[in-house]
Amino acid sequence: MEHPDSYQSHIGSRSPRPCARHRRLAAATLFAVALAPALANACSTCGCSLNSDWSSQGYATSSGLHLSVREDYFDQSRLMHGTDTVNRSAFQYPADEEVQRKTINHTTLLGADYNFSRYWGISAQLPYTDRHHQTIATGDTDISTSDARGIGDLRLLARYQGFSEDAGLGMQFGVKLPTGRFTQNFAAGPQAGQPLDRGLQLGTGTTDALIGVYKFGYLSDALAYFGQAMAQVPLDARSGFRPGNSLNIDFGVRYLGMKRITPQLQLNIHSERRESGPQSDRPNSGATFAYLSPGISVKLGPRLNAFAFVQLPVWQRVNGLQLEPRRLWSVGAQYRF
Repeated sequence: MEHPDSYQSHIGSRSPRPCARHRRLAAATLFAVALAPALANACSTCGCSLNSDWSSQGYATSSGLHLSVREDYFDQSRLMHGTDTVNRSAFQYPADEEVQRKTINHTTLLGADYNFSRYWGISAQLPYTDRHHQTIATGDTDISTSDARGIGDLRLLARYQGFSEDAGLGMQFGVKLPTGRFTQNFAAGPQAGQPLDRGLQLGTGTTDALIGVYKFGYLSDALAYFGQAMAQVPLDARSGFRPGNSLNIDFGVRYLGMKRITPQLQLNIHSERRESGPQSDRPNSGATFAYLSPGISVKLGPRLNAFAFVQLPVWQRVNGLQLEPRRLWSVGAQYRF
């Protein structure tokens, strides 16, 4: 899912210098990519990619620091197989496969961005997750639960935006570091004391490479668009587990005809391969999702902006049995110094 960067002081107004306006939007879009959340592990515990506030992130490419905070919430209660919803009443327990009940996710995303020059910048993002999970394991008749709280995996990204005169084309590259805990056990139920699925841990335990590209422009004076793609590839395995490669593709439009409020609409696509290794749940991992994400950003002051989004699934396909949300909520704010 991304994060806010700088904020235009002229949202909704027309600029007499189109190239400067393009450069500001370029920096915004790239920062959005740079702070995209660490997305879906096995069991699809992390939702889809989202550029939280790319419409108001377009800040000048001069050097400066920008801090942001974002709250994500989603309740995974829809059990799926392939593209279909599975009726839990069809299972008789004990069953010969795990039947997950629900996973409730609260994630706080802390972000920082710094521009060194018109062409170069860096971004960092650290998630803090509070996750409650319920499942009935293979051979059990009662529910086992877990509660995970703590920091997740840190993402560090650099960006370069000097490919075109208006900075409408750029790339980002970096790493996801294994700062999140991955040794949690079930807390209660028949599985108490047993290791929780690796796809449900706070971190993957692996170092992953991140690389992406973006392109944006204007359809009219009041309507802007963007497109971006980012790949995440684990560079190693850890304690018998390797997450699957993933790819995020996002498209979005925003309306600039209002002074303080900027409506937006995004299409977010996420695809991930199956995880692997002795500790993986390979049959029940890997998926492809598409979300339609309407939202707004609001200018609260010269340096402060807020945003809100809801992600609505328009297509979901999973391998095996996996839990998916019916909607995802995201709110946040960003301050530039």
